[in-house]
Amino acid sequence: MTAPNSRRMRLTPELVARVAPYVGAPRPLPGTPPSDADYDAAVREILAYAPSREAVWLFAFGSLIWNPACDFVERRVGIAPGWHRSFCLGWDRWYRGSDKHPGLMLSLDRGGQCEGAVYRLPPAAVETNLGTLLRREIRTKPSGHLWRWVSVRTAVGRLRAIAFVINRDGGRYVGRLSLPEIADALAVAAGPWGSMAEYLYSTVHHLEELGIHDRRLWSLQELVGDRIGAATAAAPGLPHDAIGPDLA
Repeated sequence: MTAPNSRRMRLTPELVARVAPYVGAPRPLPGTPPSDADYDAAVREILAYAPSREAVWLFAFGSLIWNPACDFVERRVGIAPGWHRSFCLGWDRWYRGSDKHPGLMLSLDRGGQCEGAVYRLPPAAVETNLGTLLRREIRTKPSGHLWRWVSVRTAVGRLRAIAFVINRDGGRYVGRLSLPEIADALAVAAGPWGSMAEYLYSTVHHLEELGIHDRRLWSLQELVGDRIGAATAAAPGLPHDAIGPDLA
């Protein structure tokens, strides 16, 4: 559902800044990293099912909206039926989480529909950009994400796009958490890439800029903002381990 960008978020940059940053060395990723040959094979498989080199689109539902990590020659707003945006990729101890306070990342899960952005990759550099996207989204074997061709409805017609969806069999699927449980994690988690509060803020903010109002994420940012505000109101600058429950 689209709506004008007139709402005021409860989760503000000032509240995001109250989450203490991660301190320490990055943890090694679990599993085995894919090889260049693995990525090259995936690019060939993606292109084997592409409508044409001129019509290779990427469906972005989370951080790829505000950090697409690829070149593009066209952008539209679109709806992917049969999928919904969900904080169902857990528990992150490597990017925006830690052993003490692991984070949750967005993915596409089955059911419902998801409104996001679609980017058309430059035809002359499709392989390069797909390789970049795969290296960003699929970093280990087994991976929390899988690539899929999905159908997307846009204002000027339907198209097919690449999307990175949850791997329910990859060992990191947590699809039955309540909003309060998700908010508990996002309010405190931080890692080498930044905090989960920052990730949530950027996602909701940029969705609203596109005229996309995700009611569930909107409720989630209110809960996270309330938690950070309550935890830091009396004593701003509390050490990271002092804010929020131990979810490890």
